[in-house]
Amino acid sequence: MAAGLIPADRQKAIREMIHHQGIVRVNELSEMFDVSVLTIRRDLDLLEQRGVLERTHGGAILRQNMPVEPLYSQKEQIRKNEKEQIARAAVELIQDGDMVLINSGSTTQAVISALAHKKITIITNNIGAARIADAADFDLIFIGGNYRTQSQSVTGDIGLLALGRIYANKAVIGVDGFSLTYGLTTPIMQEAEMTRKMIEATVGTIIVVADSSKIGVVSNFRTADLRRIDYLITDDGAKNILSENELNQAGVEMVIAGSSGNTAT
Repeated sequence: MAAGLIPADRQKAIREMIHHQGIVRVNELSEMFDVSVLTIRRDLDLLEQRGVLERTHGGAILRQNMPVEPLYSQKEQIRKNEKEQIARAAVELIQDGDMVLINSGSTTQAVISALAHKKITIITNNIGAARIADAADFDLIFIGGNYRTQSQSVTGDIGLLALGRIYANKAVIGVDGFSLTYGLTTPIMQEAEMTRKMIEATVGTIIVVADSSKIGVVSNFRTADLRRIDYLITDDGAKNILSENELNQAGVEMVIAGSSGNTAT
């Protein structure tokens, strides 16, 4: 990469790099373009303002938008191995006797399946839980509401009213987007409302389960600030994207599923 580019050309080159690689580092860009670290940081700040990327402690990651909700049947087939590993790691944070709120999604359904032999109470709007409950040891309580085929879940005022009478000691939350800047997001307002109410109804630990493809994604509706959650359980791909130090500053502990020595207690 040639040094001495004018700012607009340098920013264009950075934009192309982050679209190709998904992540860039300040120090590497500084050496590559033969400019100061401060100059690169200004470039990244500008590109963040334009919605191209999201700043991290040592660089930036590609910002992706999710304006449309994918079909559940599509989500269910994507990154199945990662979701199963994430689910097994989530089980380690849940003990017999817990009352656990779990929202909709293919990753949270994997968690419900992995919890089959726990003597707990699960409260959920995830209709897929019914396929697991017959052979499971947990007690299952469904939140009522309007059925959404797209997400195989129920939402609406009936469920929100029911959640207003519940206090769980743990919640497992699936997300469509996980952003250091914008928090947890989803493309559907009703799903955002349900998840937000579940978090409010939890007097205890909030566990977010999200594979690394969700990191840097920003969708239409916010469900929670990062400071409201306790754990992010993700896969190995997140290690090159997220700064553990930045998460810790927000009070979030990152657990890499399937990695020895990373199971939280």
